[in-house]
Amino acid sequence: FRSRQRGVICASAGNHAQGVALAAKKLGIKATIVMPLTTPAIKVESVRRLGGNAVLHGDAFDEAYAKARELEKAEDLTFVHPFDDPDVIAGQGTVGLEVLRQHPDRIEAIFVPIGGGGLASGIAAFVKFLSPTTKVIGVEPVGAASMAAAITQDQIVTLNQVDLFADGVAVRRTGEETFRLCRELLDEIITVDIDGMCAAIKDIFDDTRAVAEPSGALSLAGLKIYAERKGADAGSLIAINSGANLNFDRLRTIADRAEVGEHREALLAVTLPERPGAYRGFIRTLQGRGITEFNYRYADASTPAQIFAGIALNRGEAEKNELIARLKSEGYPVLDLSENEMAKEHVRYMVGGRAPGLTDELIYRFQFPERPGALLTFLESLAPEWNISLFHYRNHGADYGRILAGIQVAPGARDQLKERLDALGYPYWDETDNPAYRLFLSGDYEAAAK
Repeated sequence: FRSRQRGVICASAGNHAQGVALAAKKLGIKATIVMPLTTPAIKVESVRRLGGNAVLHGDAFDEAYAKARELEKAEDLTFVHPFDDPDVIAGQGTVGLEVLRQHPDRIEAIFVPIGGGGLASGIAAFVKFLSPTTKVIGVEPVGAASMAAAITQDQIVTLNQVDLFADGVAVRRTGEETFRLCRELLDEIITVDIDGMCAAIKDIFDDTRAVAEPSGALSLAGLKIYAERKGADAGSLIAINSGANLNFDRLRTIADRAEVGEHREALLAVTLPERPGAYRGFIRTLQGRGITEFNYRYADASTPAQIFAGIALNRGEAEKNELIARLKSEGYPVLDLSENEMAKEHVRYMVGGRAPGLTDELIYRFQFPERPGALLTFLESLAPEWNISLFHYRNHGADYGRILAGIQVAPGARDQLKERLDALGYPYWDETDNPAYRLFLSGDYEAAAK
């Protein structure tokens, strides 16, 4: 009774926080929930809506955990561990019991996300007792694989740092009881990168029209790796979706990374000769393949042009390798950036800058229909002597694509360019005097600064 009067406290970056808040509300108990500062706002708001006192502290779960333990002693509260407690493990393990009841036929493997290991160890304990031949496979992010590291070294380890992309499982150090159970009961642990999680989120959306968070889609990403490895003999596989607490603004990153994670997009750095017509020739070499992204900025006439290109794929790695081989055979130096983290997170958004000495450049913003051949039609409408000096395009899945292009045109030919663009029929806007262009992209710095 005294414990209930004083209240409970827990640390969590995931569903445990909301579960404790809800249970405390039902029982009329005060609940303090310590969450990392990086916790998505949707989780924090949910805890507060359920009546919990959300305290934000630290950059990751481990700092929040230490703060919760400090408050536990200072305020004489009862601590409810998110994973390393037999009762919590047993409660989370009932998920395994539900799975076996709802799917009485033979299950080859159940895939479970691992943060601290409570869900995985609980499910494994139930499943291995009731269905010993069913595999239980843990799945962790590559950047937060504390359980995999512990099992590999046969002792609990503390990771120096954790990737916070899948915040619900971003745990530096696994629990003692969860480590003991997972080491004994798990058949395997699969690690997944960010692209794989994003692709799994897209798979879930395509199939159910529901959006999972990275931690929730983690197990499906592991299932896909296992199924690809096993092929047709994979059997009946089940993935546990552990959450859908996703801030809306994260969807843009997930959408960008999902295509690469599904091997449906190749990101390439391609070198072109800096001369009129080279860009058009490169587009023809792609043989009608869908272009998802094109970024380019003129440097100078003596420096080859570097293109950052995204190309849609229908046959995954095999098609990407064929495309790279074809480009090289046509004389285009190519570097595959599809697995380059810096390129995917930063460089794709940074291609550009000033082009010193470029005084005959006009900047236009276009709206293109998203259909095969639209870009080539545009390029072929330009006179051979006109050079593309800037190009920025990204396919966002809409009916119309938006393109920013720079075209070098002599002053006497500008009326001719306007006639060509009008005849093309694509909506366009002259942005040459736009202050954003003048300040960040124009080669005429003095004019831009005025």
